[in-house]
Amino acid sequence: MRAYARLALAGFRRYSTYRQAMVAGMATNVAFGLLRMAVLVAAVSQGSIAGYDVAATATYVWLGQGLMAVVVLWGDKQLADRIRSGDVVVDLYRPWHLQSALLAEDVGRAGYALLVRLAPPIAFGALFFPFRWPELATLPLFAVSVVLAVAVSFGMRFLLNATTFWLLDNRGVQALYTGFAWLLSGLAVPLAFFPSWALPFLWSTPFAAMLQAPIDVFLERGSPWPLLAGQAFWAVVVLGAGHLVLQRAVRKVVVQGG
Repeated sequence: MRAYARLALAGFRRYSTYRQAMVAGMATNVAFGLLRMAVLVAAVSQGSIAGYDVAATATYVWLGQGLMAVVVLWGDKQLADRIRSGDVVVDLYRPWHLQSALLAEDVGRAGYALLVRLAPPIAFGALFFPFRWPELATLPLFAVSVVLAVAVSFGMRFLLNATTFWLLDNRGVQALYTGFAWLLSGLAVPLAFFPSWALPFLWSTPFAAMLQAPIDVFLERGSPWPLLAGQAFWAVVVLGAGHLVLQRAVRKVVVQGG
């Protein structure tokens, strides 16, 4: 456990060194947040849609702009690159469980992103737009929801990267994943905007657990417990699946044809 705690701290320190990139990303999030505000507020200005009025819509936009960097909706390719180059063999020989080590590092990354990618958009949105704050008792539940969202996102990204053990190049799968994540997570529009017949399907995927669920907890859209239970379920499923896939993959790791 001490090693994984140090990996989490190392993840925090690693991403804290890229200050200019973080500032640029934060500025980009705010700029795109303004564009999304213009579109979505225009849609609800004549009347609320599925319970979203102007204040709820503004809160949804700025929370989404911050959370998308915390949970990393678009995936990553760090592990995929190491599998493709063969460097993953070194990782497998180290005295740790590879998936747990990467999860610990990702927790550290998410901790830093909370400070520089989530807090500024929320502060900007609350300062310049109508903003709906939850009750104080909801904030700890929101924190738990964000942690579960990070776990689900990591599990999905780990599975995505693990496909490289068989495909050798997972860029096509990565592109498909990014498109599905953008639409099904609730980043494009709130999932409540979709037709009622589509909602059961949308909420039955792990994508909703990565973004829409913590936003709904913050906005207090109904009881938070079903949302947290759904996130916990998907966290267990995707992390368990990642463990099984890794066990299967290491049985025949091929490096440079040998």
